[in-house]
Amino acid sequence: MAGAGRNQSAWLLLAAVLVLFASSTATAQQEQEQNCSSAKFSSDRSFQRCTSLPVLGASLYWTYHAANGTADVAFRAPSDPSGWVAWGINPTSGGSMVGSSVFIASQAGGNGAVSVLMTYLESSAIPSLTNNTLRFAVPVGPAAEYSGGAYTIYATVALPGNRTVQNTVWQAGPLSGGGIASHPMAPANLQSTQKLDFLSGGSQSTGAGATKSRGLLARRNLRGFQG
Repeated sequence: MAGAGRNQSAWLLLAAVLVLFASSTATAQQEQEQNCSSAKFSSDRSFQRCTSLPVLGASLYWTYHAANGTADVAFRAPSDPSGWVAWGINPTSGGSMVGSSVFIASQAGGNGAVSVLMTYLESSAIPSLTNNTLRFAVPVGPAAEYSGGAYTIYATVALPGNRTVQNTVWQAGPLSGGGIASHPMAPANLQSTQKLDFLSGGSQSTGAGATKSRGLLARRNLRGFQG
């Protein structure tokens, strides 16, 4: 009987720990949403959910449309005007930039206008950054702006495979010679991946040294391109 009592106590303790963990997770998610819910957007845009991403000072805002499996997204990250930021989805591999389809915002044209490049990162070698090569549909063309020391990218994406859980990636780096240059190899840049549920808002960090060798976004002349 004493053994049965100890087993029951152990199960009760485990149940209490699980309840506490679930409660703390929910509280953390609520705090994240509160931290980013005060953001304002141009053209009276609004989004149903948001999360403060764990590195690079970035935030993601979105509205998921279950009827057609799309999400309206706004990605915001601090940057100098002479820098670039990027956000995207890797439908096949968590923790890696390779295989990601990304939107890159910058003022690479040199005339102060913000452009958006849509490109697929096919390998860890220096990428071509060829425009319009995303591996998922973009029902509405992207837009971007620079204000208050940050870039904001707006996009509507068809979630790959119609799955609400996706491997998201983001990045930031400098411009050089009128084009996009490689991002830094600082820990934050190597940890900028996260698994996100666009339906529930739940997330899980997948950051690793996935971009180590050369940096996946290397110098590329983008003069004359306007998103």
